[in-house]
Amino acid sequence: MALYETVFIARQDVSAAQVDAITESLTSILTENSGKVVKTENWGLRALSYRIQKNRKGHYVMLGIDAPPAALAEMERSLRFNEDVIRYMSIRVEELDSEPSAVLQQRDRGERSERPGGRGERGDRGDRNDRGDRGSRRPRNEDSSDNNETETVGDDA
Repeated sequence: MALYETVFIARQDVSAAQVDAITESLTSILTENSGKVVKTENWGLRALSYRIQKNRKGHYVMLGIDAPPAALAEMERSLRFNEDVIRYMSIRVEELDSEPSAVLQQRDRGERSERPGGRGERGDRGDRNDRGDRGSRRPRNEDSSDNNETETVGDDA
C-alpha cells in the first residue's frame, strides 16, 4: 500500500469536538477501504495566509495514511462534500515520520526569546531621563535665516 500525508483545514467556527468527529469519520472511511491512519496531528486553530471563503482562521489537522489509492480517493471525495472543510491536500510520501511534524516542533519550542538570533533577556534599561550625550535642540518655530543664505562664487566686481 502507498503512504500519504493529508492536511485539511476546517472552518474557524467549528468546535474542536467537531474537528475530531471529522477526523474519526475519515479514519473510518479509510479502514473500511483496507487502509489505516498511522499518525494524526491536530495543529489547532491557526491564522490563514489569506482569506478562504470568508475565513481568516482554520483548524488544521494532518493525517499520516497507509492506504491504497482507491481508499484515498474515497476519503478525498468525502472531504469535498463536507461543508466544514475549506481546503485539503494529499501528497504521496516515501515514508511516514514517527516524530512530530515541523509545525508541532515549532509550537513546542516555547518562548520566542530562545530562538537563535533572538535578543534574549534585556535586563533593566536603567534611568532613561539622562541623555547627556545628546546636544540641545533648537526650537522648531524659530525662523532660521542661516539656512536660507547662499554664498555666490564668481565675479566680485
